[in-house]
Amino acid sequence: MTHELKTIIQHYEARQENAILATVVALDGSSYRRPGVRMLIFENGDMIGAVSGGCVEKEVLRQAQSVFTTRVSRVMIYDGRYRLGCEGILYILLETFEPSHSLLAEFWKTIEERKPFHIQSFYKKEQSDHLGYHSVFQFGENRYPVSQTNESSDGLSIFEQKMHPCFQLVIIGAEHDAVQLCKYAALTGWEVSVVANPREEKTKKDFPGIHKLIQVEPEAFQHKLDNQTAVVIMTHSFVKDLQFVMALRNEKGAYIGLLGPFQRREKLFDELLERFPDISEDFLEQIHGPAGIDIGAETPQEIAISILSEILSVVNNKEPQLLKDKMGKIHS
Repeated sequence: MTHELKTIIQHYEARQENAILATVVALDGSSYRRPGVRMLIFENGDMIGAVSGGCVEKEVLRQAQSVFTTRVSRVMIYDGRYRLGCEGILYILLETFEPSHSLLAEFWKTIEERKPFHIQSFYKKEQSDHLGYHSVFQFGENRYPVSQTNESSDGLSIFEQKMHPCFQLVIIGAEHDAVQLCKYAALTGWEVSVVANPREEKTKKDFPGIHKLIQVEPEAFQHKLDNQTAVVIMTHSFVKDLQFVMALRNEKGAYIGLLGPFQRREKLFDELLERFPDISEDFLEQIHGPAGIDIGAETPQEIAISILSEILSVVNNKEPQLLKDKMGKIHS
């Protein structure tokens, strides 16, 4: 959800207009989206983001008009049991969005440093207006309200959400299949870095949705991994793939994928163990090769979907299965 919040703040900074922040703070039953999802509404009716699959937004826009007029926050209730297929009741906080320069500066600093932060929203689980309904961003010990409020929040419920660093994908390789993987990963909201050989003369324009282009030789490659970082190595060169795996041997990320058949992976492992016999089993365990889930993918676009699907299944600790065969809730 952090990437959605990034988009909201980017649009707000670009326009600097009156805006209302809508946050799903509670849910009874099931819904398309869960608590913590947000959208931004501008006074002319433009909406950034969504709090559902598209069914709730018109009602959010309608009820936001009173908040624009009175500047008093509101909790609205949307009962989807009679209008949606989700059979849930959404409680949505609508509040004036006017973040301070300090909040914005701290937000972007935290995003750049890939640190987690928290957001607290104060509300009552009922249809009501209240000056004390508001949200606060917390970066370490520093707290910043999203709007100016002097009203006490005593007696209000608190929805607290931990926001993690944006998920990032590091693609090592710059061929056509890497371009497609970059495009599809960016569409999911991931921050995508592409590692290309300087001699290939690639630019960021070659990779739709790219966040960062890293031009470096394999022997000079260094990248710190964390549990919100996946890597896919797809240089189409066995020697270069081996060099990049060697460079990452002391890192622990969320996922490392290798393009190519099973036999190629085994050959790479043999070379790796010969050079580094004490390499940890934990590192080898996090390498997935061939990368992807067997969905019959053939084209670069389909292969990209296959790889992204495996990354999601690994990160979310889910065994892939058809949803029609799953009993109970889709979202656990």
